Amino acid sequence: MNQKYKIILSGGGTGGHIYPAIAIANELKSRFPDADFLFVGAKDRMEMEKVPQAGYDIKGLWISGIQRKLTLKNLSFPFKVISSIWKARKIVKSFKPDVAIGTGGFASGPLLQVAASNNIPTLIQEQNSYPGITNKLLSKKAKKICVAYDGLERFFPEDKIIKTGNPVRQSLLDIKTKTVEAKDFFDLKHGKYTLLVIGGSLGSRRINELIEKELDFFDTQNIQIIWQCGKLYYQRYKIYKNTKDVQVYEFLNNMDFAYAAADIVISRAGAGSVSELCIVGKPVLFIPSPNVAEDHQTKNAMSIVNEDAAIMIKEEDLEADFENKFSQLVGSVEKQKQLGDNIKKLALVNATKDIVDEVEKLLKNNK
Repeated sequence: MNQKYKIILSGGGTGGHIYPAIAIANELKSRFPDADFLFVGAKDRMEMEKVPQAGYDIKGLWISGIQRKLTLKNLSFPFKVISSIWKARKIVKSFKPDVAIGTGGFASGPLLQVAASNNIPTLIQEQNSYPGITNKLLSKKAKKICVAYDGLERFFPEDKIIKTGNPVRQSLLDIKTKTVEAKDFFDLKHGKYTLLVIGGSLGSRRINELIEKELDFFDTQNIQIIWQCGKLYYQRYKIYKNTKDVQVYEFLNNMDFAYAAADIVISRAGAGSVSELCIVGKPVLFIPSPNVAEDHQTKNAMSIVNEDAAIMIKEEDLEADFENKFSQLVGSVEKQKQLGDNIKKLALVNATKDIVDEVEKLLKNNK
């Protein structure tokens, strides 16, 4: 007789936290079809839309991060924490989970804190090379910590760490067979060099400004573009859709097709994007966001650059370096192949299964 487990997950704020949580839930569901699942997210964030689309129930907490600059919004932060802990207690008491899984984001802190205090085994999936303060605090009571980079014993108890990599969409594992179909899907020209631009699920103001400024330059390079500008910027940049072989999207739901169609990728360096790009094996130019905790995107990108597996340009250097470095990359088939081959060597393709193996151990040890 199969055990009917109750599994609670929290991860949100950005796609980099949401999609790993969904990937873990999907793998758990394939192993335990009778299990009950519940997600906990932050109200008014994208998980409240994306999780139900994936077929799972979600409850929202009134929680957000502390603003990096002095602002009146920070005055509400203590009240949000108290409110979220109170609601997380109600959720845990009602749902009675057998395990709690956190993949990062505002809501995972209160949920995992409450779960651990109720002796529910917790697992943290730390995606970045430099963890934030929430996961550092949660790690003290967590049973397992699944990581994607070496060296995290500097921040976490070493005996709890399992190097698994980050969960990625399984549809990315066979993109080589999808190139023709993908270019047709995006109405692209076959045989023409394709650039994919991804600035994160919400978009990147600086990358969008760069792409807009360089459209004539790309045209002289005979490059067609798939440009995910993000939800916050789509109204501004949609005027370029279908101009000069530019396809502009608010959000790309078919990432396997986007990667399959691309010859080169310009991307932020969020943990999820880095992990996906390792599996995809295309030449990448990282433009890390400087506006994140502990500058972790730069650290993520440098872990790839140091293996001669990608190129990185900091935002502050874009004006001086972008056209030169991009031209050199586009002009060297040898360099493109080298970067693509090297980044693919860093892929941890079994991450989702390895993480769920650890969750399964916690479930069985808790019964």
